[in-house]
Amino acid sequence: MRRLVKYVVGQTYKPLLVKYLSGTRQYRYRNIRLEIPPEVFHPGFFFSTKRLLKFLAGYHLAGKRFLELGAGSGLISIFAAKKGAFVTASDINKIAVTTLRKNKFANEVELNVIESDMFAAIPPQRFDFIAINPPYYKKYPGTAKDYAWYCGENGEYFQQLFQGLANYIHPGSHVLMVLCDACDLDMIKSIAALNGFIMHCVSAKTNLLEKNFIYSIHQNVQGS
Repeated sequence: MRRLVKYVVGQTYKPLLVKYLSGTRQYRYRNIRLEIPPEVFHPGFFFSTKRLLKFLAGYHLAGKRFLELGAGSGLISIFAAKKGAFVTASDINKIAVTTLRKNKFANEVELNVIESDMFAAIPPQRFDFIAINPPYYKKYPGTAKDYAWYCGENGEYFQQLFQGLANYIHPGSHVLMVLCDACDLDMIKSIAALNGFIMHCVSAKTNLLEKNFIYSIHQNVQGS
């Protein structure tokens, strides 16, 4: 049934969505207002961002040091800032970074916005929370917009993520990543393990189009 629904969506809804997202759009989520240009991932039409955001809503974020890798338009980062977190929002996409700064001022929150390829430009520090809605389709990203979707032919995004992650966490850090059943979960878990991390699925939810998972990521301590 889900395969049929995906086919119907692909033939009808997707072309309309592509046309709609070809221009800059305004989006509102509760008390958060966003401007989203076509070069930036739109959180309103895909399940992953809001799944991660709703899961994060269960944590006490006030006073916590919070990093969102690949923040895009900034929905999760602005949400965390409104909850009192000290937020760093990064993205490799220059247009996303410009958009983050606009949305930061529009929502009257404090964000440390950084243009960065993963951790490359983020000063060494230990975060209490790291939120990740990663690209996970196996293809080389050819444009700035592609970095929101494609992780490289061999999961290079995840290789870079897990190679640098240990330098930005402490034993009590919460690292939360949202994935779906369309990505190569075995590959991602294997890359994590090779770099000394384990991934625990802490939430799973199925809709008509996909199944989303939220993983909590921890350094692998012997016996865990």
